[in-house]
Amino acid sequence: MFGLIGHLTSLQHAQSVAKELGYPEYADQGLDFWCSAPPQIVDNITVTSITGQQIEGRYVESCFLPEMLANRRIKAATRKILNAMAHAQKHGIDITALGGFSSIIFENFNLQDNKQVRNIKLEFERFTTGNTHTAYIICRQVEQASKQLGIELSQATVAICGATGDIGSAVCRWLESRTDVGELLLIARNQERLQELQAELGRGKIMGLEEALPQADIIVWVASMPKGVEIDPTVLKQPCLLIDGGYPKNLATKLQHPGIHVLNGGIVEHSLDIDWRIMHIVNILDAPARQLFACFAESMLLEFEKIHTNFSWGRNQITVAKMEQIGAASIKHGFRPLLSS
Repeated sequence: MFGLIGHLTSLQHAQSVAKELGYPEYADQGLDFWCSAPPQIVDNITVTSITGQQIEGRYVESCFLPEMLANRRIKAATRKILNAMAHAQKHGIDITALGGFSSIIFENFNLQDNKQVRNIKLEFERFTTGNTHTAYIICRQVEQASKQLGIELSQATVAICGATGDIGSAVCRWLESRTDVGELLLIARNQERLQELQAELGRGKIMGLEEALPQADIIVWVASMPKGVEIDPTVLKQPCLLIDGGYPKNLATKLQHPGIHVLNGGIVEHSLDIDWRIMHIVNILDAPARQLFACFAESMLLEFEKIHTNFSWGRNQITVAKMEQIGAASIKHGFRPLLSS
């Protein structure tokens, strides 16, 4: 059985869907209440592969909200993720994906040091960040969407914003080794990590955001958007392909401009309808019967393939070989990159 650990996008969003999730008592509650709310399994899921194979899964609502980070409730946020993991393990789920902010919080706050959650000793091999499949899907979006727009990759400049992160560094490795890209621009806050990545790749120019964006034919955004950072669409090339791999995805509303094509990065479409209520209820993707985050799909693929291990785990451990492996499974079972904005 596979599992998905998710969360809603805001307090307002959580309040609006609480009744439909079966928790009307949560609907009028404020942030303090949600900080203490326990994780819950709120949906049973059935996924059918194009091979005919069928698997079962569970959706674990962590009750984490992004406002917990903004309001310095860090302990509450970390407790939410650990409790959700323990809840999944307690219910016998073999492989569970950490969706949205879950994997970011786990890595940034070193939650691997917290193996004991009350009476449960976490078995980390039961969990995956899903980042390998996400990175693979973003790379395929770069390759396929650029072709649709008439952007020739061999002559294109590709800027990776968040290049030193887990997904960003994996995208860089793939583009360097698998794709004939004209130029790579590496953007991140940590200069030391940027230099290490540049040395590993053997190529790529380290640049600041303002300098890099006007030069890019393709922008892969896999970094958090710092407060106060605005992208001026008038300085971007036309056409320009911008793949929004962040969470939550909001660049499409900020960059509505002729010639700029914003694509929701790291989203897959399944060939068959998925039997679940959760994605219809939360209403954050255009076609909830078939569209989902690639990180969630990774746990499904691992269940299909009976690979019950932490396939994606640890910072900057994603290899091209593992991207190829999960990519082959993705194609085999009927998932494909989202190419419509």
